[in-house]
Amino acid sequence: MTQQKTLNIGLIGCGFMGRTHSNGYQRIRNFFPELEYKPVLHTVCARNGEKAKAFAEQWGYANYVTDWKKIIEDDSIDAVDICTPNDTHAEIAIAAAAKGKMVLCEKPLARTLEESRKMVEAIEKAGVANTVWYNYRRIPAVTLAKQIIDSGKLGRIFHFRANFLQDWTINAKLPQGGEGLWRMDADVAGSGVTGDLLSHCIDTALWLNGSISNVTAMTETFVKERMHQLTGKVQEVKIDDACAFLCRFNNGSLGLFESTRYARGHKALYTFEINGENASIRWDLHDLNRLEYFDNADDSTLRGWRSIHVTDGEQPYMDKWWVPGLGIGYEHSFVHQVADFLRSLETGAPCSPTFREAYETQAVCEAVLDSAASGAWKDVPKA
Repeated sequence: MTQQKTLNIGLIGCGFMGRTHSNGYQRIRNFFPELEYKPVLHTVCARNGEKAKAFAEQWGYANYVTDWKKIIEDDSIDAVDICTPNDTHAEIAIAAAAKGKMVLCEKPLARTLEESRKMVEAIEKAGVANTVWYNYRRIPAVTLAKQIIDSGKLGRIFHFRANFLQDWTINAKLPQGGEGLWRMDADVAGSGVTGDLLSHCIDTALWLNGSISNVTAMTETFVKERMHQLTGKVQEVKIDDACAFLCRFNNGSLGLFESTRYARGHKALYTFEINGENASIRWDLHDLNRLEYFDNADDSTLRGWRSIHVTDGEQPYMDKWWVPGLGIGYEHSFVHQVADFLRSLETGAPCSPTFREAYETQAVCEAVLDSAASGAWKDVPKA
């Protein structure tokens, strides 16, 4: 094996997503040893010094800091990984790009389309490698769905439908804002389920089925006021607790999307189904190693939905893991994204979704929120 090149990682934010990303970096040497680049956990940043120190010790970072600007200014750090709340994405990404650092950013790209535009401009002006962590693309069954669609087996696409359902905010006494609950604060998050959950569905839809031209949407905030953790005051809730929208894709197909945090019994139900002229596909995060497929060309006596267990070595990514029949989990999608990013550094090809591609997802989110506010169909803004 040739000598690997090191890629020093500076991680900003050490919450849930910081853990998933760190695990992704750590597993590369075990399961993707052929890659030219080796990620090195150089420095982690959190505002709380004790938390940063504990995270660094647990996950193997050599250093920790409490000011993210120190990571930007450190010339020994090659790539900045942004795992902070949405209101800081733009400032950090733009600063990192200006210093010539690669940037990996958690989703959604930013709070607004305007912030996203500035990020894309900064990244492209600097010419640095970049990607956004829409990790569900990297689940093998979803990648297999992409391969099947691209092969033409489905024929003309008629319908794309998706939902992402949770139930964790069904509590009128739950506060908004602050650590752990910043997703409930519109000033920090930008939006509620639209940016947090539907952005995943939209990214996957754009990847599988192409661009969306226009949308009509409705949103609802079921609890109108909540106490803010940081101020102790009862304030208006401005995030969307639920969102549903219809859309038209550029290829002529129709889309139906729904997301809510008020679906009792669902912790993270993410599904999609695609109906084509010749065949259909559906997938469910709760059974993530399976892809369901219906082919109308099958003999009529045997025609029906088939369940494909995506664990064979010939299926996407699975040659890196165990043996056929043994599944993998949610965390492996982040390992795959790290591997694809490192491989893109070898080939020079972009690692999708890039900031430019994530901007399109942000544009759809903005059109959805605009439509819900106005009650009218809205065109998706162009890049």
